[in-house]
Amino acid sequence: MTNTSTKPIQSVQWHDGKLILLDQRMLPLETNFVTLQTSEQVWEAIHSLTVRGAPAIGITAAYGLALAAEQFVGDNFDEFKHYVHQQQHFLTSARPTAVNLTWALERLVSILQAHNDITEAKSALLKKAHEIQREDEHVCRSIGEHAFLLFNDGDRILTHCNAGGIATAKYGTALAPFYIAKERGVHYQIFASETRPVLQGARLTTWELQQAGIDVTLITDNMVAHTIKTKNINAIIVGADRIAANGDTANKIGTFGLALIAKALNIPFYVAAPLSTIDLQIRSGDEIPIEERQAREVTHWHDKAVAPDGTQVFNPAFDITPHHLISAIITEKGIIHDNFEAELHNLFENTKGAQTK
Repeated sequence: MTNTSTKPIQSVQWHDGKLILLDQRMLPLETNFVTLQTSEQVWEAIHSLTVRGAPAIGITAAYGLALAAEQFVGDNFDEFKHYVHQQQHFLTSARPTAVNLTWALERLVSILQAHNDITEAKSALLKKAHEIQREDEHVCRSIGEHAFLLFNDGDRILTHCNAGGIATAKYGTALAPFYIAKERGVHYQIFASETRPVLQGARLTTWELQQAGIDVTLITDNMVAHTIKTKNINAIIVGADRIAANGDTANKIGTFGLALIAKALNIPFYVAAPLSTIDLQIRSGDEIPIEERQAREVTHWHDKAVAPDGTQVFNPAFDITPHHLISAIITEKGIIHDNFEAELHNLFENTKGAQTK
């Protein structure tokens, strides 16, 4: 049943020494939460898409490292540090494209330098994980406030995949302005592309926006150009899993095609992402690793085959949108409309305490 609350569901929660995740694989048919107590369970949850969305993955990984640290037995601090580093590399391997995962784990590991007591270090790691989650909620709210300025009451806006509250600590990135608008009585009509092959747009974005009472219409991925033209779409806004130093952006597969269509039909194409998604060590999108996932996501729906046995499959999870196709990048520190390489560097230089990669 749809409600009229604008409060997003928290997909990552910590209670009594346990990590609790909304199982996004089961949506929209079932709203289930799973409880994790080991780093191995956290790795599997990230890899299997139980949790997804770059910020939520980073938060989950941070808690996963804190869980792993808590399970260390011994009194040798050097051995403890070596163990934590091993767990860091293990968790990083769960998904290679989303830079927030690496960023969050590096933030936790870096605090070990200030400690020489295992008990204190374990507490500090968990404290930092909580801090990362609180920061993300604030960051997403700020992204939404900035993005809200780009739209007008009555606008029709298209989004791809799911960059909402369940992909972050709260509010989301690309969906954040929709929550802000709802709070302020401003009406947008949202169009969500289904996002093949695992249908994050159909399963997650439509479900999430319906829960908040936000106007949303679902379309298939191959309806995008026709929909933009016939429904007078005003803009496209998407999230990001990694942004290179020059503004090239990795996001869910299909994003590149949307940007090309937006360019052809002369509507703005916006990317909304936190500073933690920007990787200044990656010069361009050519250097961003693209995760390729199992063929079964394409050849089957649940356990039912939709393609002949033995079909060859190419299944990249992400694609790269070149910066020249992006109208603006929206971060918690403001909106960049052009000269991305210089302005992205300036964002970090002008942000006190910013975590560079």
